[in-house]
Amino acid sequence: MQESINIPRGNILGVGVSAINMPQALGAIEGWIAQRTPRYVCVTPAHAVMACYDDPGLRPIYNQSGLTTPDGMVIVWLLKLLGFSHVDRVYGPDLMLEVCERLITKGCKHYFYGGAPGVANRLAEVLLKKYPGLKIVGIESPPFRELCDTENEEMINRIRSAGPDIVWVGIGSPRQEKWMSQHIDDLGVPVLIGVGAAFDFLSGNKPQAPHWVQRSGMEWFYRLLSEPRRLWKRYLLNYPRFVVLVVTQLLGLKKYSL
Repeated sequence: MQESINIPRGNILGVGVSAINMPQALGAIEGWIAQRTPRYVCVTPAHAVMACYDDPGLRPIYNQSGLTTPDGMVIVWLLKLLGFSHVDRVYGPDLMLEVCERLITKGCKHYFYGGAPGVANRLAEVLLKKYPGLKIVGIESPPFRELCDTENEEMINRIRSAGPDIVWVGIGSPRQEKWMSQHIDDLGVPVLIGVGAAFDFLSGNKPQAPHWVQRSGMEWFYRLLSEPRRLWKRYLLNYPRFVVLVVTQLLGLKKYSL
C-alpha cells in the first residue's frame, strides 16, 4: 500500500497530516474506488496525534495511510500556520455524510463495522432515510475486544463476501487505525475509513456539538462536558501536553521525522 499521490503532508509531532479539504478528500476516495486500490483513512484530531507521540508503533500507521485527515480545528490551524492555506477540516461525521451523498449515484456499496449493539443499525436507518437508495451491504457490531483467530477469519469472509466499496470503521481510536492497517490487504475492499464517534453522533446515540462550537475549536470542551468520566484524561491531560510540544516544534527546539 502506498500513500496518496500529490497530497502533501504537514509534520505535526512526527505525524504526517494530509494538507487537504473536503472536496480533495472526496476526490481521493472516489479515485481509489475506481482504481480498486486498497487504502485506509485516519481522521485525526489532536488527541490522535498525542496517541502517536506516546506510542511510536502507532505513528507509522497514520503516516502510511491513504489519507490522515485534519479532523480538529487545532490541526487545521496548525497546517495553515505551516503554509497550507487551502486546508479545511475533514471531520469524520461530515466525511461520512458527504461520501454517501456524492457516491450514491455511482452505486457505491457501504459496510458498517463498529458501534455498540444496535448503533450501526440505527445509523443505517438514518442514512437510508436521508439518502434513499443508499446501498448498505453489511452491518456489524464486533465485540469490544480482540477477535480470536476463528472470529477474525469469519469476519474477513463476511466482508469479502459482501463486496463493499467502503468499510466504515467505528471501533474507537487507536483500535480502529490498528484494525485498518492490519486488514487493508485481507478484505478486498478499496477503502477503509475510521470515523470513531461518527457512528454514535449520526445515529443519535450521543449528542453532537453545534456547528459553531465545532468551528470555534471548542468541540473538545463540549464533549468533555457531555462525557466527563470517559474523556477527562483525553482532554485535560493530553491537550496541555500537545500545546507545549507543538510550541517547542514550531520554535525549532525539537524536530520530528515522518
